[in-house]
Amino acid sequence: MYFTEEHVMFREGFRKFLETEVVPFIDTWESQGEIDRSIWKKMGDQGYLGLAYPEKYGGLNLDIFYTVIFLEELQKINSGGFAAAAWAHVYLAMTHLHHEASEEIKNVYLSKSISGDFLGCLCISEPFAGSDVAGIRTKAILEGDYWIINGSKTFITNGYLSDYLIVAAKTDSDKKAKGISIFILERSMPGIHSNKLNKLGWRASDTAEISFQNVKIPRSNLLGELNLGFNYLMEHFALERLVMGINAHARAEAALAYTLAYLDERKAFGKKINEFQTIRHQIAEMATEVEIVKQFNYQTARRLGDAEYVVKEATMSKLKSTKVADDVMYKCLQFLGGYGYIEDYPLARMFRDSRLGPIGGGTSEILKEILAKIIIDKKNYKIT
Repeated sequence: MYFTEEHVMFREGFRKFLETEVVPFIDTWESQGEIDRSIWKKMGDQGYLGLAYPEKYGGLNLDIFYTVIFLEELQKINSGGFAAAAWAHVYLAMTHLHHEASEEIKNVYLSKSISGDFLGCLCISEPFAGSDVAGIRTKAILEGDYWIINGSKTFITNGYLSDYLIVAAKTDSDKKAKGISIFILERSMPGIHSNKLNKLGWRASDTAEISFQNVKIPRSNLLGELNLGFNYLMEHFALERLVMGINAHARAEAALAYTLAYLDERKAFGKKINEFQTIRHQIAEMATEVEIVKQFNYQTARRLGDAEYVVKEATMSKLKSTKVADDVMYKCLQFLGGYGYIEDYPLARMFRDSRLGPIGGGTSEILKEILAKIIIDKKNYKIT
């Protein structure tokens, strides 16, 4: 229904690329908390960073199910950190470049992002405003031909090693959500300081807190229209939340596949573990839940690819899929017994990495309130 022969061939090729160029280095990157920059250039050379972007900037302009495959295969190499670094660059930072940046900025930053020469990050969350985007305190004040930015961000994926930063800042403090704008900053600009955060999971990615102290940027570094930043963020959150929903169903599938193989080999009380009814029935329930959210995610992806407005469905995708993934990780680790708690077995890392699903990109609690506003209050986040 969703995947053509070309899609299947792409999946096989990307899987082989990951097995050859990424998997052998995952444990090193996980332990050092940093990914070798050369991998981004290799991915760019193969076209993997520009699947959905226009050919004029070096992209391939492929349909959304190439993106789905890209995300699913990244979840199968057991490094949520590497996967996050990749999709945060391609589907967070680059999305704003594609939709809001001027042609001048696109020709430099988007093109070099697609080629793998530049790595980007999206800076929204702050120490006192995580999922509450309207509550951000970072300010941008216009002085002549320059914006002066002051404030701080935290929990920023690629926030330490990125070459550029897409930053949300208040340009009109009196207007709350209607006073937010989006800017692009170069890492080398004076006044930008970053510190790595020590995380429970996603350990291969460089997650950082960032401070901006009188950072001076050209007036032209404003992305899109002044004070429409909140609208841009909310509209693009549909893609981010669907990305995280797809990630969730894919890692749940990977965990189930590994666990099923394990249960088929291990024995207790004279029979295979997968012959015990209580385990068989839990597996049946988990597989059902994963398949349901996967099919919902595919359908939502198709609609997003057709340029439909799917903020509600994408929010539902992340809310439900990440919960299902966490439930699967918990039970699969339990089925492995003591081995599930050992770092030499994949479930330990899967368990830790999965836990960020209901937190990052908007906590589940915030997503429920957003859905309540859409469903009950008839809130519309479209740009008018």
